[in-house]
Amino acid sequence: MTTTPSTTSKAAPDEQFDDLTQQRQADLMGMWIFLATELMLFGGIFTAFTVYRFAYPEVFAEAATHLDLKLGTFNTALLVTSSLFMALAERAVNVGQRRKTLAFLFVTIGIGVVFLGIKGYEWHHEYTEKLMPILGLAFEYPGAHPDRAEMFFNFYYVLTGLHAVHMSLGLVTLSVMVVFTWRWRDPSRLGRQIQINGLYWAFVDVVWVFIFTTQYLLRA
Repeated sequence: MTTTPSTTSKAAPDEQFDDLTQQRQADLMGMWIFLATELMLFGGIFTAFTVYRFAYPEVFAEAATHLDLKLGTFNTALLVTSSLFMALAERAVNVGQRRKTLAFLFVTIGIGVVFLGIKGYEWHHEYTEKLMPILGLAFEYPGAHPDRAEMFFNFYYVLTGLHAVHMSLGLVTLSVMVVFTWRWRDPSRLGRQIQINGLYWAFVDVVWVFIFTTQYLLRA
């Protein structure tokens, strides 16, 4: 696809910035600061989980076997793939390829929706197995030390729930990027916006890798 005339025109920075490079750096710094605060949120939960994981290793390891490892692995592959398409969208917008940018964004959003659908199916299955101790629901654990196993599932639902909220927000912002890409009014600004959204999406991906590792894989 040929580059549209609007992509070749020199865009002007916002009035508070000297040039576009300074504006891009400020945008990226703002996102990195935001991600640092989110890292502290998830980091605190992971730290607390690690303390209890070492305190009750056998119980937590056995409780993890009640999670669906196959679905968790499939979801991990999906999310890693979505990050690839997000990176392709960033590249496409930077070279002025509107249609490819739209396509890659749509694929990223589609994969994210499938991910959340699978996660919702997992939660429903765990609910039917009475392994969901949140919101006052009855918790019935078939193994030893159900009180300690309940702690594991509390961590699991807090982590996966927070991740689902962050991912849903990411899907909303990506949908906004689709609208902006469709209009294609300021490709330079759009490139910065998609790059910032790409950073956020990568953060969501990395957080899930830690969730998958600590909740699904540590079974011994």
